[in-house]
Amino acid sequence: MIRLTELRLPLNHPETALRPAILQRLGIPDAALESLTVFRRGYDARNPRAIVLVYTLDLAVADEAALLRRHAGDPRIGPAPDTRYQFVARAPEGLPRPVVIGTGPCGLMAALVLAQMGFRPIILERGRLVRERTKDTWALWRRGVLTPESNVQFGEGGAGTFSDGKLYSGIKDPRFYGRKVLTEFVKAGAPEEILTVSKPHIGTFRLVTMVESIRAQIEALGGEYRFGTRVMDLVVETDAAGRRRVRGVVLEDGGTLRTDQVVLAIGHSARDTFAMLRDRGVFLEAKPFSIGVRIEHPQSMIDRARFGANAGNRLLGAADYKLVHHCRNGRSVYSFCMCPGGRVVAATSEPGRVVTNGMSQYSRAEFNANAGIVVGISPSDYPDHVLAGVDFQRRWESLAYEAGGGGYRAPGQLVGDFLAGRASTALGEVEPSYRPGVTPTDLARCLPDFAVEAMREALVAFDAQLPGFARADAVMTGVETRTSSPIRIRRGPDLQSVNTAGLFPAGEGAGYAGGILSAGVDGIRVAEALAYLATGREVPRELSRGTETPVSYG
Repeated sequence: MIRLTELRLPLNHPETALRPAILQRLGIPDAALESLTVFRRGYDARNPRAIVLVYTLDLAVADEAALLRRHAGDPRIGPAPDTRYQFVARAPEGLPRPVVIGTGPCGLMAALVLAQMGFRPIILERGRLVRERTKDTWALWRRGVLTPESNVQFGEGGAGTFSDGKLYSGIKDPRFYGRKVLTEFVKAGAPEEILTVSKPHIGTFRLVTMVESIRAQIEALGGEYRFGTRVMDLVVETDAAGRRRVRGVVLEDGGTLRTDQVVLAIGHSARDTFAMLRDRGVFLEAKPFSIGVRIEHPQSMIDRARFGANAGNRLLGAADYKLVHHCRNGRSVYSFCMCPGGRVVAATSEPGRVVTNGMSQYSRAEFNANAGIVVGISPSDYPDHVLAGVDFQRRWESLAYEAGGGGYRAPGQLVGDFLAGRASTALGEVEPSYRPGVTPTDLARCLPDFAVEAMREALVAFDAQLPGFARADAVMTGVETRTSSPIRIRRGPDLQSVNTAGLFPAGEGAGYAGGILSAGVDGIRVAEALAYLATGREVPRELSRGTETPVSYG
């Protein structure tokens, strides 16, 4: 097979135009093109008046070797890579069952791959099954009733379940783990188009049924789920040479589950677990994250600004955006987790605190577009101790709760008022989507001064890039604090904790992913590393390459 990339055609080209364009690019007659498959299709909307579709295609051609020789200098034409997933091991008999803590995208993919290799993992989840969790989450949104162990952050499916369901990432993926994630999602009920569109998404409702399907598959392969099971401690033994090794986990009911391998896929909001790991001596370090607000505009305005007269074209769907500005005070402000045609949601996991996030369904058909507008911060902003970033988050989340007036209402402000430095007293044409509700106020009450200064400068710059972005009645809702984990659980080239063998930190909570796809990919990497070590082999160096630096998305 031949892989042909960067084939560009007008947005509204007829279906019959694709084959002739391929023939022209390759310089071959029609009879030589035996078959074609669209591997990926995206679009380039940098010029709204001349939007083009961009294709990546896999082709079967006559005399493939001769064609490759003829186009040897063209990086757009080459052999199609084999993206099929290959398992690295088969579980030996009698091996203690590995434990996976957490059922977000990372834990799900780690558990699934381990189960497919015969390891029969035990999966521990502090929250509830996804259907029960959905009811608890709606109770917060509709009635202001928080269940601390079952909400947007905790429960089957992880934080990604109540999101836009974005399935794209900027990570390097030479082993095509992302393809494995997407393929398994399609098997679990996701639309097949996620395998070909350049920015796939699936939305919350479909994620719920997919999570259930993956659970059923894991259980059919011998895996075991235990919901409502919170891990309170690790059993760690130290040998005469001072080497530390996991020997089990201590559960909330006082019981101990013995195991030699623990996949720690806890997510970025498991603050009590971070404290336990610190107390148990697992090596942690503070890492950068971001803080800001959610901003909402009419989706129709974003569509027009991005697509011009092509707004509403079914191939383009609801428009998204990605913005960044480097400020005079040295801070960077950027859009984060943009949700076209979605809503802002209450995402707290702790009483007396307000946290926002964005969510949309597969249709992306709601009136507003929303995104996080966040300011990068670093451990120098919270230097006191390794978990000072958690304290930093909690401070602003508590102030947001107070500014919202209680009951998990969120503080909100019009962009015009925010730029003018005055509190909002009423809302305009843009109706905020956050529930249980928004209280007009001054967001400067619940954000650091440096963040307010940077965001004011960035909003004006963003308006120059996307006309209307700083419209006076656009709504900002605070606060967005859970952009990524405030800590990193340092791991070595074998993907184990650098000072505790048998502990495999993974995903967003460990500081090695950002978003559904990259978290799922990291879960596969960790499952493979565990399998290599469990079968007495070294972990290949290339398995960890590119994972040393945590990933962010937006």
